[in-house]
Amino acid sequence: MRKTHLWAAGLAALTAAAAFAQSDRIAPQLTAQAATSPLLQGCTDVPEAVALADTLRLRGIAVDRALADLDRRKQELAAAELRIKTRLEALKSAKAALGDARGAQKAGTVEGIDRLIAVYDAMKPAEAATILTALPPDFAAEILARVQPEAGARIIAQIDPGQAAVLTAHMGSRRLAGD
Repeated sequence: MRKTHLWAAGLAALTAAAAFAQSDRIAPQLTAQAATSPLLQGCTDVPEAVALADTLRLRGIAVDRALADLDRRKQELAAAELRIKTRLEALKSAKAALGDARGAQKAGTVEGIDRLIAVYDAMKPAEAATILTALPPDFAAEILARVQPEAGARIIAQIDPGQAAVLTAHMGSRRLAGD
């Protein structure tokens, strides 16, 4: 007869635990009961039921702690995500500013080269030839390729034939490369 009561008390405790677990699905706030459950009234003389109730209570407390830890981690992740988004936006704006600066620098460089070409176009061919022969051949060829064709022809005519051949070869290779 005593085993029947023990079995019934265990079944009642399991039923209560299942109901408690179901209530967690309905209401997500899980709170552990530190006090003894009214379900155990009259069952305090059954040590197995008391041990089971105590185990369930401790597990409830552990679940509460785990949920609190998850909430804390969720908040930490949200804060980290916000920091990452802020940093990403800062990097995007820095990249855009760098692109703008590079564009301005490139435009300034192109403008400077255009002025340099205009200077060579305006120079006398003999003076331009003297200066171009002192420059590195690839740079001199770049200038000759960009000056007006008539001015370029007059300048090349003033250069030593050996150097003129080198400059012309550089100009041809530049055009073949697609620059």
